[in-house]
Amino acid sequence: MADLSWLPRESGLKDHYLWGDEYFSDKDPGVIFEKKPILDPGGKQVEGLYSAWITLNNPKQYNSYTTGMVKGVIAGFQRASADNTVVAAIFTAVGDKAFCTGGNTKEYAEYYSGRPNEYGIYMDLFNGMVDSILTCKKPTICRVNGMRVAGGQEIGMACDTTIASDLAIFGQAGPRHGSAPDGGSSDFLPWMLPIELALWNCVSCEMWSSYKMSRFGLISKCVPVIKDNGKWVRNPAIITDKYIDDGQIVYGEFKTGDAAKKARDYVKNVGTDFELLDAEVNKTLWTYTNLFPGCLIKSVEGIRLKKKFFWDQAKVINRHWLAANMNTEAYLGFNAFNTKKITGKDTIDFIEYRRRMAQGDAFDVEFMAAVLGKPQE
Repeated sequence: MADLSWLPRESGLKDHYLWGDEYFSDKDPGVIFEKKPILDPGGKQVEGLYSAWITLNNPKQYNSYTTGMVKGVIAGFQRASADNTVVAAIFTAVGDKAFCTGGNTKEYAEYYSGRPNEYGIYMDLFNGMVDSILTCKKPTICRVNGMRVAGGQEIGMACDTTIASDLAIFGQAGPRHGSAPDGGSSDFLPWMLPIELALWNCVSCEMWSSYKMSRFGLISKCVPVIKDNGKWVRNPAIITDKYIDDGQIVYGEFKTGDAAKKARDYVKNVGTDFELLDAEVNKTLWTYTNLFPGCLIKSVEGIRLKKKFFWDQAKVINRHWLAANMNTEAYLGFNAFNTKKITGKDTIDFIEYRRRMAQGDAFDVEFMAAVLGKPQE
């Protein structure tokens, strides 16, 4: 064999990170970045190999992302992508109530509403956040610890795999609160659902359970997180028996009436335990660890391309519409939600809005005052 040892070579690894630690913080609100050792099936740490955890930390506001947090997510996925010791990236959040409920409504209402140019610049950051997930050179796992709603649903669906708490709920908020699910849902869902179900999921703002999401193939797995007297208990608020009622499959639907109230009271008073959730995450990580990394990411990106194709087609034009909308329906929707403690309502008066629109009223201060809620006595 020819001797090539005489060729000059640099030693050591270069730093390919684009951003430093200043984008990460364990303060609320912020984004936490940490590396955790890969565990073998016996729970033993594998030396030198890790998963990268990008954790949303704003539990008081259901882990909604602020502008600064969006930057942290981008930095986190880029770091995971460029780190050769990382097998996969885990996207999750602090607490047991919410993975993410989308953009921070307080920030939207009090700063971005009425400032369309500013919101357009913000949307460039949001698009970069989704891009950072879709282009990460490691498989991405969304570990859903609670509600995944609105923009939270969209950044979650950008991930390759979802493993969820069975207490989690999923859905959109756009048309009900002054926006459209154009942060990924209108691009991803037609790949993942029949077209009519995709449309209904986008526009109805209906919440779906983890079991319903699993039934439709929108998430990979959901596991119990309630452990009562040493036994795992499935979410008692959900119908988990596979039967048909009035021609409709009801597996995964929410219970109603007294059964729903009883279930809510039980869940409220019992603790959560993420042992099974983390076990499923570790099982997936172990599978990834025992694959050729180059072949793995090529296979992953071959699947991602289908989601990414329509995302790339629409993200720029959607950015401009979402920005312009901050002067009209988004202005009303976000401010209505932000003042719900004052008015007692989190939505506008849709009937009055449609009446005024039908008679051609100018969208002015009088129009807005007529449809926004009034302060409670």
